[in-house]
Amino acid sequence: MSKTTRATQVLARAGIPHGVHAYEYDPEATRIGLQAAEAMGVPSGEVFKTLMAAVDGKPVCVLVPSDREVSLKKLAAAFSGKSAAMMRPAEAERLTGYHVGGISPLGQKRAVPTLVDAAALDLPEIFVNGGQRGLQVRLKPGDLVRVLEARTEAVT
Repeated sequence: MSKTTRATQVLARAGIPHGVHAYEYDPEATRIGLQAAEAMGVPSGEVFKTLMAAVDGKPVCVLVPSDREVSLKKLAAAFSGKSAAMMRPAEAERLTGYHVGGISPLGQKRAVPTLVDAAALDLPEIFVNGGQRGLQVRLKPGDLVRVLEARTEAVT
């Protein structure tokens, strides 16, 4: 497994300190973020899952703790929309250039508006997908928000 991906390249180019953590990816896991946390031996609230959604038909990326569910109503409101829906896996893969289970908010094929759940700001470091299945990146949430030019709001 390569530890260099488009996601890690974005962080390196931006000069953002980060750690890269490989883990045993389970393709049968129903909740990938929870499985990643368990495999790495870290609290599930520190591993943020990357979700692709559409607000009023426009694509957005949202990161929430792996042990929580996004509120579609709050997500729509955060982007000043009326409705939000999760993107179909094939559409998320086409838009991001990553495979489901390895979708990172960093280095996506097409940049979309991104929101990081405000819970991230309460933690010294968080994990996000590193751009391939079985790879997580550890970094400070403020650095992630800055490099993604993301907004932060509670959406869980």
